[in-house]
Amino acid sequence: MFEAVSLGAPENAVGFVLWRIAARYQREADRALAPLDLTNLQFVTLALLAWLGRSGEAVTQVELAHFGGIHPMQVSKTLKILDRKSLVERRRSRSDTRAKELEMTRSGLKTLRQALPTIIDVQDRLFGKAGNPGGSLLATLLRLEKKQVSEGDGVEG
Repeated sequence: MFEAVSLGAPENAVGFVLWRIAARYQREADRALAPLDLTNLQFVTLALLAWLGRSGEAVTQVELAHFGGIHPMQVSKTLKILDRKSLVERRRSRSDTRAKELEMTRSGLKTLRQALPTIIDVQDRLFGKAGNPGGSLLATLLRLEKKQVSEGDGVEG
């Protein structure tokens, strides 16, 4: 099989390499966030909520899922956990009873402030300057993401 169709070795397949890098980042982030009782997905959810809510407008679960490219069911489960930890509050929208609006609690904001430097450190350790704003790795990934979104291949939430 590998003689007929192959890139020569797994490390020659960009998907395989990206998968391994993403898995390592996930493990390192989870390990670093453990003292704050957060997983990487919980951190990302908090960070996205803070970012989307910075104008003071209500943020819904659907908006958060779509913006983050995260499956809505995964967002819902993560928000339930964050709600139990008193880091976010979820309530039915007044304008759309099917939607849930989200709000960061003071405890959630405090936790996010503690977690941000931790995640930045993980990114620096794994990707160095290439992963920083303006860095070559981040620039390449953003270009690829923009191309996928413009072609309609973006992740749907």
